Formats: sequence, C-alpha cells, structure tokens
Amino acid sequence: MTTQNNFYKTIQQEAVAEFKDRGSKFLAYAFPMNDVQVFKNRLAELKKEHPKAVHFCFAYRLGNDGNNFRSGDDGEPSGSAGKPILGQLDSKELINTAIVVVRYFGGTLLGVPGLINAYKTASALALQLTPIIKKPVIKRFTLEFDYTRMNDVMRWLKNFNAQIIEQEQQLFCKIIADIPLDNMEEAKHIFKDMQGVEFSI
Repeated sequence: MTTQNNFYKTIQQEAVAEFKDRGSKFLAYAFPMNDVQVFKNRLAELKKEHPKAVHFCFAYRLGNDGNNFRSGDDGEPSGSAGKPILGQLDSKELINTAIVVVRYFGGTLLGVPGLINAYKTASALALQLTPIIKKPVIKRFTLEFDYTRMNDVMRWLKNFNAQIIEQEQQLFCKIIADIPLDNMEEAKHIFKDMQGVEFSI
C-alpha cells in the first residue's frame, strides 16, 4: 500500500541563483540535507567563500513530521529574510532541504517589503533550477540472528530495498538497516516469522 505519507519531496542537487535589487546582490543556495550538521557545514563553507557578504540568511525543514525547521534573519529586520525563504520551501512542500541566501549590500536600504521580495525571489529562482524529486520515507530497524540465517536475511533485505547501515558478523550477527516505510509491515512479518531472527525497531 502506497500512501502519500510514505514519500516526501526534496531537491535532487544543489542550485544557485542570483537576484539583484538597487545594487544589492542576493545569492540563493538551495541544497538537499538529511541532518543539521550538513547544513552547518555548508553554511560555514559559504561564509568562507563570501568573506565580504553582510548577511547569510537561511531556512531549512528536516524530517517527515514537519516540526523540525529553522529560519534565520542574520541581522536583517525580523521576519524579512528567514520567513520568506522558509515560505518558498513550504510552498513546494519540500523537506530535507535548505536554502542559504548570501547578501552583498549595495548601499541602498531596500526596506522590509523590498527585503521580503528579494529573499523570496532569490529562493524561488534557486528552487526552479534543480529538479524536485520524491523519495521514500525510511524507517530504521535492527536484526539479530544466527550466522546460519545469513543468506535468507540478506535475500529478504535485498527484496525489501533495505540499505544496511551497520553490520556485525560473528556466530551471532547483527544488522542495522533502513527500509522504505512502504515495505516495513511486510518485512516485520517475514522477519518475525523467521526462526532464529530477532527483529526490533
């Protein structure tokens, strides 16, 4: 059974777009991310790449419940940068996606409406330059089993498109794997019915 919640939308690869207004330059970097550290690393790189830029405003949304998100104005008037950037992510229902907009000040103040427009437009342009893709929602589980069951376990993991994250092989084996949520129920039944296999989420 495939339901809408078993998939999420993100972007395929990083994209960069530029927007100019009255001398100020806004460079929007949109990129996929699967944890906060990826975002922090990219932000640090951008600060090194653009030492003369005055603002690094951003937004990201992470994880399927939609509750893990942040936006930052980085010194711009409150709500004039981070919120419009986040608005672009949300309008396309993107998660595990971040946008950082790097601003070079051009000498003319744009005012709050001008800033909102600039950050929104730069973000929208960047998102137009990278394909939006659907990815399956992933669930992690652990299998512990006797070495003699290795072939059966491996065959089923392959059938379920599971991705092995960690593996210990001794007389007693342990595998931690990620599986598309679509296949979780069936996998649970198969592995729980298998003799000598312990299944846990």
